[in-house]
Amino acid sequence: MRLNEKLAIVTAGGSGMGRAGCELFAKEGATVAVVDINEENIAATVDAITSDGGKAKGFKANLADVDDTKRVIAESTDWLGGLDLLWSHAGTTGPSAFEDLPMKDYEFAMDLNVRSSVVCASESIQHMRRRGGGSIVFTSSMGGLVGSTMSPTYSVTKFGIVGLTMSLAQRYALEKIRVNAVCPGPIETPMMPSFFSRPGDEAKAEDNLKRVMGLVPMGRVAQPIEVAYAVLFLLSDEASFITGVPLPVDGGVVCR
Repeated sequence: MRLNEKLAIVTAGGSGMGRAGCELFAKEGATVAVVDINEENIAATVDAITSDGGKAKGFKANLADVDDTKRVIAESTDWLGGLDLLWSHAGTTGPSAFEDLPMKDYEFAMDLNVRSSVVCASESIQHMRRRGGGSIVFTSSMGGLVGSTMSPTYSVTKFGIVGLTMSLAQRYALEKIRVNAVCPGPIETPMMPSFFSRPGDEAKAEDNLKRVMGLVPMGRVAQPIEVAYAVLFLLSDEASFITGVPLPVDGGVVCR
């Protein structure tokens, strides 16, 4: 198994890509702390893992709150008995507006998309160091590699994640802590419709979807498991000489 006896935390692990990752990592031998804000989704993910013979426990947290983020990393690592792997996946779409930008929405996107990843990693590294190394994957986006016209502020947050990835990869390389990012394109998840009909942009949802799909050379959306497999590779020892990489999982969008 590719993650045999590894200790893992996955944020936003209750649904979509995060849930697919939790289930996959457990099948590959990891013990998984499932972090999410939705208790029902947490329970469903944990039940799916344990019913299949895997090891997991759920932890509810609001990752837009610094203190709650620090608490859940502490509680998760205490239950796990250490930490080898972190997939910092929590995020939100952010507002579509740029002029007359609703600052509360912008600040929430910055808090959840960027600050939560900073805090999760900052709190996790000490535990990885004690284990002799580890692997971190952040979720960026194709919007973190090419600008998003539908939400410039979303791109701000996701470009920030790429910068964080490249910086931490260099900072912790000699401590055997690898840091990479996954950059999904359109993925069929419960969150997907909100990308195309952000508040104030609902009337353009169909046009937005057509426009984005027109940019995908493979001509389809991906399934959550396709992103989960990419993250599995980056977390695993198979990627032992890979660090600082923002990996597109986007059907070819960023190579256009």
